[in-house]
Amino acid sequence: MTATYSRLRLILGDQLNASHSWFREQDDDTLYVIAELHQEASYVPHHVQKVCAFFAAMSAFAQALQQAGHRVLHLTLDDTAPFSDLPTLLTHLIEQHGVSAFEYQLPDEYRLREQMLVFASSLSIASKAVESEHFYLSEQALTRDFKQGKRHRMEAFYRKMRVRFNVLMDGENPEGGQWNFDADNRNKLKAKDIDDVPEPLLFGHDVTDILARIERHKIKVIGKPDSNLLWPITRTQANELLTFFCQHCLPNFGRFQDAMTGQTDEEGKRKQWSLYHSRLSFALNSKILSPQHVVDAAIHHYHTRPDEISLAQVEGFVRQIIGWREFIRGIYWVNMPEYATLNRLAATRDLPSWFWTGNTKMSCMKHAIEQSLDYAYAHHIQRLMITGNFCLISGIEPAQVDEWYLGIYIDAIEWVELPNTRGMSQFADGGIVGSKAYAASGNYVKKMSDYCGNCHYKVVKTTEDDACPLNALYWHFMDKHQDDFGGNPRTKMVYANWNKKTDDQQKAVLDKAAHSLKNIEQL
Repeated sequence: MTATYSRLRLILGDQLNASHSWFREQDDDTLYVIAELHQEASYVPHHVQKVCAFFAAMSAFAQALQQAGHRVLHLTLDDTAPFSDLPTLLTHLIEQHGVSAFEYQLPDEYRLREQMLVFASSLSIASKAVESEHFYLSEQALTRDFKQGKRHRMEAFYRKMRVRFNVLMDGENPEGGQWNFDADNRNKLKAKDIDDVPEPLLFGHDVTDILARIERHKIKVIGKPDSNLLWPITRTQANELLTFFCQHCLPNFGRFQDAMTGQTDEEGKRKQWSLYHSRLSFALNSKILSPQHVVDAAIHHYHTRPDEISLAQVEGFVRQIIGWREFIRGIYWVNMPEYATLNRLAATRDLPSWFWTGNTKMSCMKHAIEQSLDYAYAHHIQRLMITGNFCLISGIEPAQVDEWYLGIYIDAIEWVELPNTRGMSQFADGGIVGSKAYAASGNYVKKMSDYCGNCHYKVVKTTEDDACPLNALYWHFMDKHQDDFGGNPRTKMVYANWNKKTDDQQKAVLDKAAHSLKNIEQL
C-alpha cells in the first residue's frame, strides 16, 4: 500500500542545503522528493562528470536526510523516465501519496522558476514557495540593490557588502585601509614557483551505475567520462576541501589567482588545472556549502595564521564570493528573461567545432579546452581571458557561447553562468556587468602564462603566416567596434596606438584577421 503524506516538499539538485530551516524538525507527514530528471540532464549537452556529480550529490543528500529521520523519496532516471517533465512527475506524486500541500524552494534558474510558478498556480491544493536560505542577499534585497537594464559596477557593490555584513572591516573602514588588492594579485607562475604548487585534494566516488544510467537513457553528454568522480559530494567532503584550500592554497591564492601554466603535469601530478584555486564552486552552487561558511573559514585562517596568509590573499578570495558571486546573481534576476537575448555587438559566427575536442594548434586554447573536457573545470581567467576572449574577438554568437559554458563546467548553473558569459566575457549586454570589453591580444596570454613557449604560433608576430591569431583578431575586433569603445577612457590608449599605424599596416592586420576568421576551423 502506498504511503500517504499531507505535505510534499521538492528539493532540486542544486538545493542540497542541510542547514535549511525545512530540516530543523522531523515530520513523518512530510515527504521530501529528490529526483534525477531527464529535463535537467538534457536541456543542454552537459559534461558527463557534471551530471555524475549532481546525481551522486543528490543521492548522498537523500541518504543523509533519511539518516536524520526525514521521509525521503529519491528517484533515479529509471524512475522518472515515464514522465515528460517535472510538473508531470509532481502531479503523479501528489495524487499517488494523497498530498494536500506542496512546497518548494525558489529555483535559481529563471526557466525552472517559471515552470514551478505555473505548476504551483495550477494546483487545487495549497502551495508555498520559500527561499533557499543560501545567499548573503535575500530575494527582496536583490530588487533593492539592482535595477533592470542599469549598469552596475561590482566594486561599489562589493564595498557595500563588506560594510553590510562586516567582512574584513575595521570599524567603518576596510581592514588594512584598502578595499581591493587586485593590483597585487596578478603574478605569473615562474619556473621556481612550479614545484611549490600543491597537488589537489581529490575524492574517489564510483559512479559506474550513474554512467550506465546516462547511457541507458541516451542522455547526450560531452567531456571525458570517469568512473572515479574526483569532486566532493557531501558536506563532510566539501569541508575537507575547504580546509585543504585554507591550509595549502590560500597563502598564495591572491598572488597567483590569475596565473596559468601548462608545466605542472609533466610527472603525472595533475596540478596545472587546480593551482591555488579552491575548486569549491560545485559545492557552493549545489548549496552543499554556504558562502558565509566558506568566507568565515577563510578569514579565520587569515586571522590565526597572519605570518602565512596576507590580507591580499584572503581579500582576493572574499571578493570572489561576497562580491562577484552575489553581484552576478543580482544582475541575473533583475534582467531576466531579456538578458538571455542580448547581443549588443551583433556577433553571429558559429563556435568552432574544436571547442568540443581541443583539436587546435593554439596552445592556450588547447590547454583550456582539453582541461575543461577532462575535468569539467577551468579557473576564472581561463574562462574569461582564454576561451572567452577568443569568442569575443572572433565574434562568436553569444547563445552558442552560453550553451558551451553552461554545459561544460561542473559549477555552471544559469544564474551564475549567463551574466559571466554574455555579460562579463562577451560584452553582449552592452556594459550592464562590465565597464569595458575584456578583449586581449596574445601578449596577455604571454604575460600571465607559459602557454606561448611551445605554441605552433609566435606570440610576437601579428601578420606573418605563423603569427598568433589572437593578435590580428584583437585589432580587428577593436577596429570594428570603435564606435562602441572609442569613447571609453579605459581603451583610449588602445585606439591611439591603432591610429598610429599606417593605412597599409592596418590593412595587413585586418587582412590577417579576415584570413583567420575564414579559416577558423583550422586554427
